[in-house]
Amino acid sequence: MNDNNSHYNPVRVRFAPSPTGYLHLGGARTALYNWLWARKNQGVFLLRIEDTDLERSTQDSVQEILDGLTWLGLDWDEGPYFQSASLDKHVEAAETLLQKRYAYRCFCTKEELEAQRKEAGAKKVAFMYDGRCRELPASRVDENLAKGLPYVIRFAVPRDSQSTVVFEDAVYGRLEKKGQDIEDFVIVRSDGRPLYILSNAVDDANDRITHVIRGADGLANTPKQVLIYEGLGIVPPVFAHMPLTLDNKKAKLSKRTHGEVVTVAYYRRHGFLPWSLCNFLALLGWSSSDGREFFSREELIEAFDLSRINRANSIFNYVPGDAKNWTDPKAIHFNATYIRTMPLEQLIPCVKAELQNAGIWDDAYETEKREWFRQTVDLIRARFFTLTDFSTRGKCYFSDEFDFDEQAKKKNLSKEPRLREFLPELAHRLDSLPTFSGAAAEDALREYAEEEGVKAGLLINAARTAVSGTSVGPGLFEMLDTMGRQRVVARLMKAKDLIPEE
Repeated sequence: MNDNNSHYNPVRVRFAPSPTGYLHLGGARTALYNWLWARKNQGVFLLRIEDTDLERSTQDSVQEILDGLTWLGLDWDEGPYFQSASLDKHVEAAETLLQKRYAYRCFCTKEELEAQRKEAGAKKVAFMYDGRCRELPASRVDENLAKGLPYVIRFAVPRDSQSTVVFEDAVYGRLEKKGQDIEDFVIVRSDGRPLYILSNAVDDANDRITHVIRGADGLANTPKQVLIYEGLGIVPPVFAHMPLTLDNKKAKLSKRTHGEVVTVAYYRRHGFLPWSLCNFLALLGWSSSDGREFFSREELIEAFDLSRINRANSIFNYVPGDAKNWTDPKAIHFNATYIRTMPLEQLIPCVKAELQNAGIWDDAYETEKREWFRQTVDLIRARFFTLTDFSTRGKCYFSDEFDFDEQAKKKNLSKEPRLREFLPELAHRLDSLPTFSGAAAEDALREYAEEEGVKAGLLINAARTAVSGTSVGPGLFEMLDTMGRQRVVARLMKAKDLIPEE
């Protein structure tokens, strides 16, 4: 046991998830805050997998945690360590507490404890173990051990009226709890396995953790862990408890209730930029002194401070079943803003990976078509929300196999049968242009519309749907210029088959 935890420099923080499921948005936010604090202070960010729940821990969950953190860019400096590898140290700590009389063996049976609960219920008071094994004579303890009676190990919480557990929380300030209000809590089960409340404190001490930044749901355990630290002669770390993130009905986020939308993997699959998600998560419980919302990695590291973590719970504004806002609208807004404004050099690799995954990547986009690809991505990104938009809504720029929006077809191609003749003729005129450009295409279209005595808008809307499958996007003539003569002409000719005859 390393008892030299009295200094807080260099800063050492940890993310200590349990590998019993997915990487949750709340867990990702906890990891982010710890990572930011380490980077701001040139400290150490440690990853520890708390895998002592043997029945529920899985290697798949471990891998999802590692993959999620890597994708988010939250690189760790030490680890991953596995809590199960330190079991001997946890047991050793329990023995130390027994020897120093900060803990004792409790031989109470389930029936005795149940009787105490019923008695508390009858008196309409909260159940608290009455400590009857606390003063067992040593001879009685030895006798019970000789008989092989099962027991748990409980921490002996100070009971005098003046005993108070006091600690400073970087978010909530000075907190106190009277010893009389803390039960003699179990630190080792009857099967000899230490509980999380002991293992976690022992690991933090051995890993020389200086700051424990975790969710406010851990606040109830903190006085108990402070007692464990004191019993082991170790100065506790600085605690900083983050507010919880709730849904718009003030319920905790969970996969059971909210589905995949609360997992980091969901955002990776749905085309989020990693840092966009980090930026969004940072503001779920923290705010900058100047009210800014968008930060680069370096800017957020510089701005982050534990004193700016909010005390009030944050709201993840998600309504299941809302097709448009398939996650918190602010998260979508953040991602769209990053796609629209980030340096093109940073966006291009992300778009490449998306097109590769969709099977529509062309290696020529990095050679002879490189400049075309860059200009096209820059043109279409303004209206996109996620990277998947490049392979779905933007597919018409990279492949001739794209889907038509049924509403766009009905609105722009189905109401005027004469478009069966208009679009092929427009194709012929565009194909005959000496030089093909957006400006030249516009002149040709407007001239043709005037000849036929129809509004230019009829041909503009029909041509847009014919070449892109939709009714929205960049300006039509920018689109035609980008797609090029050959592709535009071919699609206008083919579109006549989509137009019903009179």
